[in-house]
Amino acid sequence: MKRLPVECVSQIISLTSPRDACRSSAVSCLFRNAADSDLVWEKLIPSKFKRIIFESSSSSSLISMPRKALYFHLCTHPIIIGDGHTSIALDKQSGKICYMVGARGLVIAWADTPAYWQWMTLPHSRFSEVARLNRLWWLDIKACISTNNLSPGTIYAAYLVYQLSEIRSGLAKTPIVLRINYRQRTVVRLYSVILDPMPQRARLRGDGWMEIEMGQFFNEQGIDDDVVECSITEVSNLKSGLIVEGIELRPIHM
Repeated sequence: MKRLPVECVSQIISLTSPRDACRSSAVSCLFRNAADSDLVWEKLIPSKFKRIIFESSSSSSLISMPRKALYFHLCTHPIIIGDGHTSIALDKQSGKICYMVGARGLVIAWADTPAYWQWMTLPHSRFSEVARLNRLWWLDIKACISTNNLSPGTIYAAYLVYQLSEIRSGLAKTPIVLRINYRQRTVVRLYSVILDPMPQRARLRGDGWMEIEMGQFFNEQGIDDDVVECSITEVSNLKSGLIVEGIELRPIHM
């Protein structure tokens, strides 16, 4: 019985998902050779991500990598873009885009008033600066993300990535309002959460930060460019001690 050429098998595997490509390697030597080929992983990396790689400062070292190695590198090493205020990475299971807006890329009320907010550097942050709440009544933080920066036809969850400093006040038993909405559509996700002590919906990340889900939304396929707004507000109590790294959007695995 004749075997399919490895190139044909690679073409077939490239039409599946990253998870299926990895699983197919266990079928046989032929499938392993096909699944590891550049042809497969070149197609599994989103085209918009390739443009970002070419524009990044590390483009020369990344472009020379085998495409499978590049794929998994991009899953664990986010690329900093947007004047250093935004990062982009790949979701390992789906190959869809993960997008994070750092504190300097957020719209933060009174952010440039030192009495209210302190800009600081932390060694475990991917960004050069994070924002620490000194003392403030009017907490209003917003991320505005173009849907063109995300993978189409995908359910996303937004996460507030934060810490609580040892010295803090006003966050215990104070509901913080988390909101997600489209700028051009009447689709809104809204709920309240208390950040101190660590709420049940929050979790510790592997990078030294905590995160809490703000809500989910569907980024439709082929829709005109829109803007997703993710906001955190609380205006009734004096607060301090919240440290914000940013807001991250990641695809949901169904």
